[in-house]
Amino acid sequence: MVKSMTGYGKAEVILSSGCKMTVEIRTLNGKSADIGIKSQILPKDKELAIRSMIAQRLQRGTIDVYITLEQPAQVASHPINTELLKSYLDQVRAFEKEQGIAADATDAQVLATLLRFPDVLDAKKADAITEEDLPLLDQVFDQAISAVENYREKEGRVLDADVRSRIANIQALYDQVEAFEPERIEAVRAKLQKNLEDLAQKVDPQRFEQEMVFYLEKLDINEEKVRLRQHCKYFLETMESDPYPGKKLGFIIQEIGREINTTGSKANHSGIQRCVTMMKDELEKMREQSMNIL
Repeated sequence: MVKSMTGYGKAEVILSSGCKMTVEIRTLNGKSADIGIKSQILPKDKELAIRSMIAQRLQRGTIDVYITLEQPAQVASHPINTELLKSYLDQVRAFEKEQGIAADATDAQVLATLLRFPDVLDAKKADAITEEDLPLLDQVFDQAISAVENYREKEGRVLDADVRSRIANIQALYDQVEAFEPERIEAVRAKLQKNLEDLAQKVDPQRFEQEMVFYLEKLDINEEKVRLRQHCKYFLETMESDPYPGKKLGFIIQEIGREINTTGSKANHSGIQRCVTMMKDELEKMREQSMNIL
C-alpha cells in the first residue's frame, strides 16, 4: 500500500500531576527521518527511545514533534504567600517614612509590583513528567504516531490513484506512437526518394532498399517500446509489493524517462513528437508525486 510522507497526528494524556500533555506530530517529505522535537518537556533519558519509536514507525520524512503542557486551574492558580507579601509591604512603607518620601502610588499599584517578587506566589509546580508518567508517555506517542499513519494512508490512496492514472496515460500514448509507425516509415521513404529525384541521380533499386533498411534500423523504436512497457509494469508491481516504494519508484521513473527521450530522438514524425511531449508531461507529474511517496 502506498503511503504519503505528508501526515498529521495529535494525542492527549492527563499526567499524574493533573496536567494535560498534548503531542502533535507533523510530517512532510524528506530523504530520511529528520526528527525535530520542539519542546524541553521530554526527559532527556527518554528522548532517544521516543526518537527511535518515531523513526521505526514513520520511516522517512521531515518530522516535527510539538509537546505542550496545560495545567489545570487548581495547579495554575497559585496561593499568595500573605506573610511574605505583608513583610514586603511593611518594608516599603517604613522606607518611605524613614526617607520622608510621599507615597505617590496607590496601594493597588504597589501590590501589583510586589506580587511579581520571587516566592510571593507559592508556585508549587509539579515536575512535568515523573517516573509514574513514563507509561503514559509511551501511550500518548503511540496514539499520535498511529494518527499520523492513518493520515498518511489516506493521502497515500490519493497518490496511488494519481500515479496509476499517469502510467495508464503513458501506455496509451505509446499505443498511439505505434499507430504512427507505418505512416512514419512511408514518410521517411518518400523523403529519401524525393531527395534523390531533386539531385537527378539514378540509383540501383536494390541498393536503395538496402540503404533504406539500414536507415530505418537506426530509427527503430521496438526496443524502447518493450523496455518502457517493462518499466511501467515494474512500477505498478513495486507499488503493490514494496511497503516503502518511494525511492525505488523514483529510479524507475528515471528509466521510463530515458526510453521516452530516446523515442523522441528517433521520432522523425510530428505525431510521435506530440505523443512524446505529452508523455514527458505525464512523467514529470509522476516524478513530483513520487517525491511524496513513503
